[in-house]
Amino acid sequence: MPTFTRLAAVVVLAAAVLTACSSNDTAGTADVGPGQVVVGALSNGAAREVTLSVPQVDSIRAQLPAAIRDSGTFTIGLGFLPSGSPPLGYVGADQKTLTGSEPDLGRLVAAVLGLKPQLANATWDNLFVGLDSGKNTAGFSNITDTEKRKEKYDFACYRKDNLAFEVPAKSTWNFDGNYQNLSGLTVAVDSGTNQEKILLEWQNKLKADGKTLTVKRYPDHNSVQLALDSGKIDAYFSPNPSVAYRAAQSQGSPAATRSAGQFSGAGATLQGLICATTKKDNGLIGPVAAAINYLIDNGQYSALLAAWNLTDEAVTKAGINPPGLPLTNA
Repeated sequence: MPTFTRLAAVVVLAAAVLTACSSNDTAGTADVGPGQVVVGALSNGAAREVTLSVPQVDSIRAQLPAAIRDSGTFTIGLGFLPSGSPPLGYVGADQKTLTGSEPDLGRLVAAVLGLKPQLANATWDNLFVGLDSGKNTAGFSNITDTEKRKEKYDFACYRKDNLAFEVPAKSTWNFDGNYQNLSGLTVAVDSGTNQEKILLEWQNKLKADGKTLTVKRYPDHNSVQLALDSGKIDAYFSPNPSVAYRAAQSQGSPAATRSAGQFSGAGATLQGLICATTKKDNGLIGPVAAAINYLIDNGQYSALLAAWNLTDEAVTKAGINPPGLPLTNA
């Protein structure tokens, strides 16, 4: 990955404790004072801890539906159970606080809106159940913009969606951008994700050509790592930030991995995007997008991405419901 912009670390108090042990848990977070948000806390080496100044913006807050504004709470839906996905969302160095670039961005948005953030961590499927029921105000969980999902949800997109193939460091295989060079491989992927949909499409295309691609699913990343180490799978198709993080963390170990190539989450002809997600037509996506654009315009967004080493996935504007992964691919 390219060299990331370095951001000086600032010594700050750690974020308040969050227990993330079941799909029904929600907990508040606290920062060092009004108008300040700590990002990168307890990251276990994945980020540089920084305190950002983020004022409430009354003109954006006024756009919120009255019920949300009056509730005083912004519930950030996350889908990182059971084992987490560094650097996006995972249990931090104290073994109990949820940290990651996704909950941190949600907390920054909440600050702009003048709402108290609550983190609601769940399995991937239950994240969307929470959005459907209204339990979650918005999802911040590496959610890809797809036309299929737009049937039920609205999107405010804040980061490029790039996927990557993780392979053992000793592997000589590389993805060349063409699904044909997956022929004969066994690749793991997480169930219910956008990368699963892309991989299954490639599997069907290869099958039509008389070739094979074996797709496997595991309950957590520890199982994936064991499968990579033992040669049961050739690669793991996963979000690029997670692959880059694990490759960096594993260097020099017997289980070292590397990235064998990237692919846009929206396919070969469209840049995929990661988005804040709300229930369709509930009036929330406008102020959420406005809050993200405020953060972009005022530097907190770039500071967050730099802290989490994600500068290469930055966007210049948070668009509402831009073109996403087409229905034919979903």
